[in-house]
Amino acid sequence: MDYDDYYEFRPYVSAGARRAQAMRALAKLQKKGRRMSPVVIEGRKIARTFWGEAWCDNLERYSDYANRLPRGRSYLRHGSVVDLQVSPGCVTALVSGSTMYDVKITIGPVPRARWSAICRDCSGAIDSLVELLQGRFSQGVMTRLCEQQAGLFPSPRDIIFTCSCPDWASMCKHVAAALYGIGARLDQQPELLFLLRKVDQQDLIANVGADLSKKGRGPKVLTSADLSEMFGIEMAAAAPPMRAAAGAVATKRSASAKADASSGVAGAIRPAKTKEPARRERVHRLTPAKRRAISERMRKYWAARRDLLKKQKPPRSS
Repeated sequence: MDYDDYYEFRPYVSAGARRAQAMRALAKLQKKGRRMSPVVIEGRKIARTFWGEAWCDNLERYSDYANRLPRGRSYLRHGSVVDLQVSPGCVTALVSGSTMYDVKITIGPVPRARWSAICRDCSGAIDSLVELLQGRFSQGVMTRLCEQQAGLFPSPRDIIFTCSCPDWASMCKHVAAALYGIGARLDQQPELLFLLRKVDQQDLIANVGADLSKKGRGPKVLTSADLSEMFGIEMAAAAPPMRAAAGAVATKRSASAKADASSGVAGAIRPAKTKEPARRERVHRLTPAKRRAISERMRKYWAARRDLLKKQKPPRSS
């Protein structure tokens, strides 16, 4: 092979040809038994959820990547990312260009001090793991997680990438396509971000109960109306107090004694009443689906309560 042949770029391949080549390569590798995970984009928008959009926005805010990102978006939209695998601290991809290229992206973990600060700042503001993964929390929490250089997302100095293509640029279009592919993958599996940055998402919600206790909020007694609203069921009426029941029994016994006296059998010995065996109460067991439904209603109920308390709390004086 001549020197010029090795260092010259390969001829241009159209988007349609790349797509056809990617489909052929995918089918061939799957036939060999290799487990493939291609990135498929529907429409022009790469990401549609909070985590995917936040990842893409983080890439585009760094000027180091500005020159190559547009070509990477085009490659991803045309189905050139044939395979993308995310593991702790590492992403590997197979990208179709003039030929098939291997991409490896290494991302450093979140520093322990930074992660502790993020968990501390978000403490008590995220109710559940479901809320976290779906990105349903306040604007303040979103801003803290996406904060440049101090949030959860990596900066250019945290990312090291290599590609088997002959492009010697700081970032080739194949690496850019793989980076955007991570954002598209986070739309479907947001937990992969925490896996990639080597942190535990449970840490963000571990201090919710401790935060409430620090604020001095004691246990609250719920009324029947509150319980009905929380669980979405009709609550039975409360049983009458025991004192009233005892009075009713005494009145009934007095009326019975008067009736016996009038009939001339006042001195008769009344037969002892046999105690009826107690009825076994029927136990209603909740199915897992009902338990999940009740848990979701409880979460929504307490979230509404907290929002109401925040609105009623007077602003701090400066």
